[in-house]
Amino acid sequence: MPATEVLPGLLVRGFAPPLALADYKLIAFDMDSTLISIECIDEIARLAGRYDEVAEITEAAMRGEITDYKDSLRRRVALLAGVKVDALQRVYDERLQLNPGVEAFVRACQAAGLKTLLISGGFTFFSERIRHRLGLDFARANALGVAGGKLTGTLFDRPWGDIVDGAEKKRVLLEVAELMGIETGQCIAVGDGANDLPMMLAAGLSIAYHPKPAVREQAMISIESGGMDRALELFNVDRG
Repeated sequence: MPATEVLPGLLVRGFAPPLALADYKLIAFDMDSTLISIECIDEIARLAGRYDEVAEITEAAMRGEITDYKDSLRRRVALLAGVKVDALQRVYDERLQLNPGVEAFVRACQAAGLKTLLISGGFTFFSERIRHRLGLDFARANALGVAGGKLTGTLFDRPWGDIVDGAEKKRVLLEVAELMGIETGQCIAVGDGANDLPMMLAAGLSIAYHPKPAVREQAMISIESGGMDRALELFNVDRG
């Protein structure tokens, strides 16, 4: 089904706005390039002088050209072996910014009664800081291996599995929805890259923020220009 540009830089597919934000109970966000302006792994690599190698793999994965996200992430993390842990704080302090409109959109969702979930293929160092910064309810991400104050180039195995990839993002969304006792149709998923598509397609409403082409072609809402709060233009919601 083709998308329709209902407002400049705002595409919709499969529904006619406005929607009622309060009809939804849970919203799940990707982090890198969605809630925040950077790909954290690329910026860590930039500080370590390994940006080109890591970014090449990142872009291929986001475009869907590398379909095994776990393999692509392991390859990128391996390139970070030996980087000092304080590089992570430098990235957070010097390079990480929330994307435009994120705070306003998250506040509107919270005001409408939605639970908020961050599911990231990135790293807990950043996801926990963003969770606290935005007051989100839940977060899941990957943990970088550390030894002697340096990155080991590996990921720390978690009780639920080794890596948050597209399948895990979908699983977490469905699990939280089940625990909340809500239907998938009452869930919103927000992302920009190929590994966000499984959770976006599982949700009742999918929002793509400045997305990669493969995501734009399937999302129900695609924000092509402006901030994330532009999605509110498609809802009946008190923006005050």
